Amino acid sequence: MNKAEILIIDDEAQIRKLLQITLQSNDYIVKEAATAKEGSIMAANHPPDLIILDLGLPDENGHEVLKKLREWYTGPIMILSVQRTEEDIIKALDNGANDYLVKPFRTGELLARIRSSLRSTNAEESIPIITCKNLMIDLTARTVKKDDETVKLTSTEYNLLSLLVKNEGKVLTHHYLLREIWGPGYINQSQYLRVFTAQLRKKIEDDPNRPAFILTEAGVGYRFVGE
Repeated sequence: MNKAEILIIDDEAQIRKLLQITLQSNDYIVKEAATAKEGSIMAANHPPDLIILDLGLPDENGHEVLKKLREWYTGPIMILSVQRTEEDIIKALDNGANDYLVKPFRTGELLARIRSSLRSTNAEESIPIITCKNLMIDLTARTVKKDDETVKLTSTEYNLLSLLVKNEGKVLTHHYLLREIWGPGYINQSQYLRVFTAQLRKKIEDDPNRPAFILTEAGVGYRFVGE
């Protein structure tokens, strides 16, 4: 059994009921809140393993709730919202959300995103050797192997891959990646990211034109998928 506890903060009773049935049938423990205030109190009194947060709450803007939660809560936060603009998605991810799913959603995709977020959190606490299909990344030795053969990466390529892998399943925005890899002065130099992502895909993907590991989130950023 999963036994992971998930807190749902959403004012729509039907959505909460659907999520409750879906999550409990997959062995998750579910707690619910209909307002930002109620959810924040519940999270503070008993921090869950993951929070599902709606942006359209009746008593407070969801983006503000997210920022307040990120002042102390270190677990994964998944946004579940009808707001679907790139601006809203990028803003939420930059404010600390681990993932963003637009309503209406497919339950299979929701569960996969939850597993990925929880697995990424657990990986940070375990031995820093990550194996994904035919790829092995040793975060301590800074080495990468594909089909047991060492993959030669430049320092920048490795730093990019490492950052994506450490955040497996999470969408990392263009600005975040550029700031973390190249520095604050490069957040508008998106061509750097395109070039190095293409180079990285050529080295680790079986088919760089149909990547299985480094996925593009159009207009937003990139996501590393290990499964």
